[in-house]
Amino acid sequence: MRGLRRPLGIAATTLFVGLVAVACASADPASTPPPAALGSITPVPPEGEVAATGTVLDAAGDVELCLGPVAESYPPQCTGIPLEGWSWDGVEGADSSGDVTWGAYAVRGTYDGTSFTVTQPPILLALYDPIRPEDPTGGRPGAGDEATLAAIQDELPERLGDAYLSSSPQDGWLWVDVVWDDGSWQDAANAEYGDDTVIIRSAMTPTGG
Repeated sequence: MRGLRRPLGIAATTLFVGLVAVACASADPASTPPPAALGSITPVPPEGEVAATGTVLDAAGDVELCLGPVAESYPPQCTGIPLEGWSWDGVEGADSSGDVTWGAYAVRGTYDGTSFTVTQPPILLALYDPIRPEDPTGGRPGAGDEATLAAIQDELPERLGDAYLSSSPQDGWLWVDVVWDDGSWQDAANAEYGDDTVIIRSAMTPTGG
C-alpha cells in the first residue's frame, strides 16, 4: 500500500514560512549583538611610529613618559608609561633634584600598548611646533547638557583605566584625552552617547613613518 503523498503546494508553502521565520529572527534587533561598550575594548596598538608630547621623568633610572597631569611639586610627580631607549646624553632643558631628572619634550617612537620605545632624538617642548590638528567637531556645538557631560566625566576614569588622561566639557562636548586610540573608543563613544557628545583625543598620533 502506497503512503500518502503531501501535495507539492503545501510543502513549498511550509518551506517558505520557515524561511520567513528565520529571516525575521535574523532581523530582530534583540538578536543583533549591541555595539562594544566604551571601556570594554582595547584599541589595537599603532603599527608604525607615533609622536607624543609630555614630561619625561627619570626617578633613579626608572624612566616614564607622562602624557597627563603632572603634580606641581619639587621634584614633580606623575604617573606615565615606561619609556624605553631613553638617554639624557645631549638632551637640553632637563632639571634635576636628588635622583630625579625631568623635562618636557616631544618624542617619537613606537608604542606596543604597554611601553613607548624612543626612535628619534627628542625635541624640547618649548621649541616644538606641531601641525595644528583639524577640529573634529567642525565648529559645531555638542548636544550634551551640563548634567549629562558631568555624569559621563565621572564614570570614564574607571571605565578607561590607565589609558585615561583627562577630560573637560566645552560647548556641549566632553573632550576626553587618552594615551592611544585607533578609533575604536571613538566609535564606541558614538554608539553609546551619540555622535555629538564625546570626542576622544589620542595623545599619541601617527607620524606616517
